[in-house]
Amino acid sequence: MSEALNIVPNDNPEELAWGVIGRGVGTFNEQQAGENNYQRLCFILQGADDEILGGVIAETYFEWLYVDLLWVKTELRGRGYGHQLLEAVERKAQKYGAKNAYLDTFSFQAPIFYEQHGYQTFGELQDFPPGHKRFFMRKEL
Repeated sequence: MSEALNIVPNDNPEELAWGVIGRGVGTFNEQQAGENNYQRLCFILQGADDEILGGVIAETYFEWLYVDLLWVKTELRGRGYGHQLLEAVERKAQKYGAKNAYLDTFSFQAPIFYEQHGYQTFGELQDFPPGHKRFFMRKEL
């Protein structure tokens, strides 16, 4: 390349940059590892008037489920909704061919909840955020 290239900041990568960069990484990964069979998954805990009271957002690729976000409104915790959401996304992921699952969670979030559902810690980062830990967990589906 003979032309000058510039590196510039982008304060809103969700629009153009995310798609171009994501497609580039996806194309490279597919060339190296084959079709990933990517699927985006979402289950919502819905109340009256379609109010979102919780939910789980995840994705499957390369026969793995990645649980990105799982949240239940504070006053509804302890009633089994998180359990139902996690089971629903795991079952759906298995239908797409997922054989394993992974996620990350902070020490002040839900590591014990995930352990109760068969997840095991395979890595952790100390002081992330300061005074806490970040756990990386997996399980066989």
